[in-house]
Amino acid sequence: MIKYSIIIPIYNTEKFLKKCIDSVINQTLKDYEIILVNDGSKDNSEKIVKDYLKKYGNIKYIKQENKGLSVARNIGVKNAQGEYILFLDSDDYLNKDLLFNLSKVKNDPELIRYQVNIVYEDKEKAYLESPFKNLNGESAFNKISSYKYVELACLYAIKRKFYINNNYIFKEGLYHEDFGLIPRIIIESQSVTSIEYVGYNYIQRDNSIMNNSNYNKECKKAFDILEHYSYLIESKKASKTYLSFIANSVILKAKALNKKDYEIYINKLKEMKVFDNILTDTFIRKLKKMLMKFNLSLYLKVIK
Repeated sequence: MIKYSIIIPIYNTEKFLKKCIDSVINQTLKDYEIILVNDGSKDNSEKIVKDYLKKYGNIKYIKQENKGLSVARNIGVKNAQGEYILFLDSDDYLNKDLLFNLSKVKNDPELIRYQVNIVYEDKEKAYLESPFKNLNGESAFNKISSYKYVELACLYAIKRKFYINNNYIFKEGLYHEDFGLIPRIIIESQSVTSIEYVGYNYIQRDNSIMNNSNYNKECKKAFDILEHYSYLIESKKASKTYLSFIANSVILKAKALNKKDYEIYINKLKEMKVFDNILTDTFIRKLKKMLMKFNLSLYLKVIK
């Protein structure tokens, strides 16, 4: 069996695509396949891909009409044959020893987390976390949730059998697709390991989906994350820390809304009893929850 399936959705990223694909081709460990899913690109991405297809036999190419990142990833998973699946955005890239470092992990955990390097136009910043080995989902989530980029799908190697058996999919047509799935995958894992290796380079672009400042998109993002909420809290493995993390993430999205949409959003939060899931196990958290429930607008102004 192939050890790793690297799934790369592509949409109009010709400027970055070669560096992305090369970062997999140049891995020091060669036990992998690349699955490229062209999500209706209108630039020269396909031409770039075809050049690679002529040279390498371990690349699968799937072309579809533009249906979004979630659909592209889901199709990639369906075509994967590796023991582990990894998601790589086509404007990002891997460091060359990532797969080698993953291969050194013992006991075949269902989930392996690695570290991220954030790449801006003028600087880079690596986020280093304390590693851990073979923790259950709850214990792992308690650690991971204290760091940044908890739900970034591209920071995990996920055992494909575990993924398939649990019928995990990225929800289609919604923003924050990573948030809508990865926290649940973490909490439901029987074994999670986190390694020190900084394996992923996350490029920050002003015109990327998550950085777009158009209000209509910001509004949709808020209501989309609320739609993810119901699925996330359904998990039978949900812990208090997990539920509080999900609730807090959903509540904070109200910050981006204008007065009219804000009122609608808050009413939905109340209807869904989102505030009930905020932890109150410390004095500070009790104060935080009280402020949230009775003057959320003030809370959102003072929170970072």
